[in-house]
Amino acid sequence: MNPKILIIIPAYNEEKNILKTYNSIIKYNENNQTNYEVIVINDGSTDNTSKICHDNNIPIIDLVVNLGIGGAVQTGYKYAYYNNYDIAVQFDGDGQHDVNYIKTITEPIISGTCDMIIGSRFVDKESIGFKSSVARRFGIKIISNLIKFSCNKKIYDATSGFRAINRNLIKEFCVNYPIEYPEPITNAIVVKKGYEVQEVTVKMHARQGGVSSIKTWKNAYYMMNVGLALIITKFRRYK
Repeated sequence: MNPKILIIIPAYNEEKNILKTYNSIIKYNENNQTNYEVIVINDGSTDNTSKICHDNNIPIIDLVVNLGIGGAVQTGYKYAYYNNYDIAVQFDGDGQHDVNYIKTITEPIISGTCDMIIGSRFVDKESIGFKSSVARRFGIKIISNLIKFSCNKKIYDATSGFRAINRNLIKEFCVNYPIEYPEPITNAIVVKKGYEVQEVTVKMHARQGGVSSIKTWKNAYYMMNVGLALIITKFRRYK
């Protein structure tokens, strides 16, 4: 029996990318006899993201206000849970993630060996593809070390938003999911709760258009708050 797989695409002002991203998934389905389903979570965009989705019959949930990446992705997990999906895949709407690797990050979950798989640019030092700026890679390395301190497991691509989870974690994330800095924080929490988390090598691309929501001036604030949250996670008990 084939698992029911949902691709969750959080989108904020992605009018330049969202149709191309969605069409890449549909084309992959047609060429590979897969049936990946999609839900776009429009996070209060102020551009034509919503209109493009509606005009092209792209499944979409329009949030009336901007909740941020955590709130948008959690909305997708709630949709996945209440519609009985077996696996949920978080997939960026900006063209950075490659649909060809969805199979790579879902296969270990289908086989039952993992609860969460992270698509990683850094677990294999020889891997090719876009790996972000030097400054951002340095920041990711710091966060990776903080996660190791927090939960005693090394996560190399600590901020990767290309992830797949099973139904147990879909249910978990419906109830508990951080609004801010969700990727590094949930990486540490799910490991501490005893879930099996692994990284697999994927190839990523540079943003295809638009502007990232992460601004340079926010970097120090981001690092400080992620670091504090991970230190708290280190000493917090989880059931």
